[in-house]
Amino acid sequence: MNLADDGAMSKALFDWDYVLWEVRLKFVAAGFFIYLGVFLLAHWLALWISTKYCTLSAKEKIFSNVAITRGLLGIQSCVAGLWALLIDPVFRADQVYSQQKWSWFHCLLASGYILAENVIVHVYNIFFRTFDVFLVAHHLFAFGGLLGLITNIKCGHYLPLMGLLLEMSAPSICIYWMLVRIGYANTFFWKANQWFLIHMEHCRMVLAYHMWWVCISNWNDVVENLGLPHFIVFFTGLS
Repeated sequence: MNLADDGAMSKALFDWDYVLWEVRLKFVAAGFFIYLGVFLLAHWLALWISTKYCTLSAKEKIFSNVAITRGLLGIQSCVAGLWALLIDPVFRADQVYSQQKWSWFHCLLASGYILAENVIVHVYNIFFRTFDVFLVAHHLFAFGGLLGLITNIKCGHYLPLMGLLLEMSAPSICIYWMLVRIGYANTFFWKANQWFLIHMEHCRMVLAYHMWWVCISNWNDVVENLGLPHFIVFFTGLS
C-alpha cells in the first residue's frame, strides 16, 4: 500500500470549494440520495434473503430499514467525530472557529441524511396517520442545526461534529433491532451488544457535557460564530 497515493486520493476526495453554494448543495443532495438509497436497498435485500422480514408489518419494516440507515450514519459520524475530538490538531487547538475540508465533506453528507430521514418520518406520519411530536421535534432541530452550518460558511465545525458523534450508539441500536427481529434476542452476542449499547449511551452523556462545557467556556465566541438564530436552534436542541 502506497501511503503517499492514499493521502493524495484522500485529499482529492475532500478538496472542493465549499464556499460555493452549488458545491454545498450538491453534497447535501448526494447525502440525501446515498442514504435514501441505503434505506431502499436494505428493504430490497431483506425481501430477497429473509423470510422473517416478509412477515413483519409495514411499520416494522420501515423501523428496520431506518435502523440500518442510521447505523451506517453512526459509523460515519464516529469516524469524523472521533477524529476531530482526539486526533486533528486544528480542532484540538480551536473548538469554536475551526474548519477543515474533510469536516465540510462529512457535515454536508450528514445534512443530506438528516433531510432524508425528515422526509421518511413525515411520509410515515402521513401514511399511517400518526404524529410523534418528540421524534418530529428531534429531527427538525437536528436539521435546523445542520442547516445553519450549510448557510453560514464561517460556522465552526467542532460542535456540529460532536453533535454527529452523539450518533455513536446508532450501530448498536441497529444490531439490537436486527437480532430481535430475526429471533436472536437473549443470545450471547445480543447481550454483549446490549452491554456495549449501554456503555455508548453513557459516553453520549459525557460527550453532551463536553459540548456544554465548550459552549459555556466560549459563550460569546460561540454566539458570534454561529449567529443568534443558529445559536438558538443549536442551544435549544442541545438542551
